Amino acid sequence: MIKIELARVDNHFCMQATNEVGNTVVMDGAPADGGQNQGMRPMQVLLAAMGGCSAIDVVSILKKQRLELRDLKITLTGEREKDKVPALYTAVHAHFRLVGNIELEKAQKAVALSVEKYCSVAKTLEKTATITYSVEVIS
Repeated sequence: MIKIELARVDNHFCMQATNEVGNTVVMDGAPADGGQNQGMRPMQVLLAAMGGCSAIDVVSILKKQRLELRDLKITLTGEREKDKVPALYTAVHAHFRLVGNIELEKAQKAVALSVEKYCSVAKTLEKTATITYSVEVIS
C-alpha cells in the first residue's frame, strides 16, 4: 500500500505531500485561483510523474543492455479539456533527449517499451489522453 500525507503549508492553497520515507512534493494553485506560485499545480505533477516513471524505465532498460547513457531529459506537454470541470488530459506528448553512445533504434525501443508497456502513469493517462512521444539521441 502506498501512503502519502498531505499538509497545508500556508493560508491559501499551498500543500506539501510527503511519502513514508520523508520525500516531499510541493503543490499550489494558480494565482488566478488564489494560489501563490509556491509549487507545481497538481496536473503538472501528474505530467512530471509520467516523465519520472518513464525515465526510470528507460534508464533501467538501457542499463540492462549495458549502453552508455550520460544524460536524459524529457520534455512533457499536455492538452486538457476546454471549459470542463474536471478538465482531464486529452493529449500528452513526451520528447526524450538521451545523451550517450546509444543507437537511435535502441533508444526508440526503450522509450516505446516504457510508454506503451511499463509506465503505470502513462497507462493511467491513456484512458483519457492520446499519448505520443519522440526520441532524440545526442552522442
